[in-house]
Amino acid sequence: MAKERRLVTFDWAMKSILRNKANFDILEGFLTSLLEEDIRIENILESESNKDSIDERNNRVDLRCRDSEGREIIIEIQTQHEFNYLQRVLFGTSKAVVESLSSGDDYEKVAKVISISILYHPLDSSENTDYIYHGRTEMIGLHKGDRLLVRRAAQATPEFGGDVMPEYYFLCVGNYKERYGKKIDEWMYFFKTQAIPADASAPGLKEAKKRLDYLALSAEERARFDRYQDGLRYQLNILDSALTRGRAAGLEEGRAEGREEGNIQGAVNTCRDFGASRDETVARVARMFNLSEADARIKVECYWPKE
Repeated sequence: MAKERRLVTFDWAMKSILRNKANFDILEGFLTSLLEEDIRIENILESESNKDSIDERNNRVDLRCRDSEGREIIIEIQTQHEFNYLQRVLFGTSKAVVESLSSGDDYEKVAKVISISILYHPLDSSENTDYIYHGRTEMIGLHKGDRLLVRRAAQATPEFGGDVMPEYYFLCVGNYKERYGKKIDEWMYFFKTQAIPADASAPGLKEAKKRLDYLALSAEERARFDRYQDGLRYQLNILDSALTRGRAAGLEEGRAEGREEGNIQGAVNTCRDFGASRDETVARVARMFNLSEADARIKVECYWPKE
């Protein structure tokens, strides 16, 4: 059997190859598969993180584009866990809404924003087992249960209020285990394995298999990709080292109460040092030490400094 050719990761491709108009069809294929409608990208929108000066070791990559319907789509890849992640995503979509309106423009021109997050880090709760989560705001009548209809202009066709609001998609790569017969499943397989099956039929994947081939890159592009991968490994090593130091410190401080208690105390201290809230620390301690949420909360409250 022929050895599978190595492909570059989608996050690095978003930082470089996919910003080229000639490769928009790959992005369009991914968006078409996820949103289940024909997507055509008009252009890439500039933002601070779109610039070439972005740190190669950054654990977050995003790309902002506008489609043929005038909607703004934010695609973001997150490789490491980040506290307050949802709040930052909300801030990003809110900023995109504001920036879509030029000074003096009517509110009619406010863009519809779709936020897509491809997450490579574990989720905060083991109860989250799906691999795609979709969220949107709907205005529902409290008594009649009907959906609110609005017009953008006097002669415009009415649309549901929820259609104006931002939408969110969270693709949890680590949770992907089986196919459900949808095109996006083939993209999830690519995100998880960095490989594309020979029989892949989802839009954009055949083009991706050809243009994201590591050996098809120039020597300069291969060097940039290798540096980027080294940078990600460096970030992971730094995080692992911080957690290890925290666990070691907790072991020394809590030796009298036992090794496990010392490890938990070290983890709580590390989370606090990284600015985590109580709830975020509870979730991490529960996951690290295989505790129930209730037991983890008791441990966190025990070692959290009193105000």
